[in-house]
Amino acid sequence: MDKNEFWQIIDSTKQASQGDQQRQQQALISCLESYPPEQILEFECQLRQHVLEADTFLIMAAQKIIDGYVSEDPYLYFRCWLVGQGEAVFTEALRNPDSLAALLEEPYQEFEALLYVAGMAYAARTGKQTEDDTFPRAVAITRGLDYADSVTKGEDWTENQLPKMLPRLWRKFGTL
Repeated sequence: MDKNEFWQIIDSTKQASQGDQQRQQQALISCLESYPPEQILEFECQLRQHVLEADTFLIMAAQKIIDGYVSEDPYLYFRCWLVGQGEAVFTEALRNPDSLAALLEEPYQEFEALLYVAGMAYAARTGKQTEDDTFPRAVAITRGLDYADSVTKGEDWTENQLPKMLPRLWRKFGTL
């Protein structure tokens, strides 16, 4: 599965679910179950590559403004949410995180469940009920796609820089 097919799956399930993450999660699992196990593994690797790509200080600043804080798990789940929004939103947010102001109405956006769709589809497709080193998560980690090893890219910031860094998000969600 290449990058284009990955985004096609994300975009089509996002559209079909009409913004309901539980429906999107189920649609992703159903879609992936129809793929050979090797392609489900590739979906997981693509997902992880994009989540790691979004590990930037600017994306972290956006999450800080939106949620009021940043910590490890919520920051990971926020990046999953960003991937789950589809290619256009993801690409634009990486280019300009302030663009998220036009998309969001409420703080705290997360899509933790996206982390589990490949594993669930793989289990259903292969009939394996217990995770082992053939499962998507384990394969991706052996390929060096581990969130724990991620190094945030870009320049770090201080809280007093946030209003000028991302002014539209700051006007909508910011407080010091």
